[in-house]
Amino acid sequence: MSLIFYISSFIAILSTIMVITRYQPIHALLYLVVSFLALSVTFLSLGAPFAAALQIIVYAGAIVVLFIFVVMMLNLGKQTAQQEKEWLQLRAWLGPSILSLVLLAEMAVLLLQDNPTGMPAAVVTPKQVSLSLYGEYVIAVELVGFLLMTGIVGAAHIGKHKKKNLHRFLQTYPNLN
Repeated sequence: MSLIFYISSFIAILSTIMVITRYQPIHALLYLVVSFLALSVTFLSLGAPFAAALQIIVYAGAIVVLFIFVVMMLNLGKQTAQQEKEWLQLRAWLGPSILSLVLLAEMAVLLLQDNPTGMPAAVVTPKQVSLSLYGEYVIAVELVGFLLMTGIVGAAHIGKHKKKNLHRFLQTYPNLN
């Protein structure tokens, strides 16, 4: 295995730990993007450029944008402006930026090599991937779609209801004695 594989794997593990341990959801999402990019570089170092491109397009692109949309819906309030000021400070962006620059350097080294040192693998075309996804794995793809849709509906429901509405039987009334 090449050194690039180990460095990108270490960055993927480190950034995933940072996703779990962050208190601010936007900070966690930044580290999640770095984790997805590190996995992409890992796939590229193993000789799977199509899987690396899918990792960036599907996960680092579409799903993270969906997560950011949900976080923005849930953070509606008076303290949002103060939180946005904190997110724009250098300390919020320094860690993910450094890890992303290391991954960018690794990807440049991998792409500019004359002899790719990836593991020997069969070439997988996009047609083969699509036939596999919508052939034998069609139920799993549909279930993932339903899971993402229920997450968005749940987040919209939570973000929509600001005040607490109790059923009339659950409301407390002053003693009428």
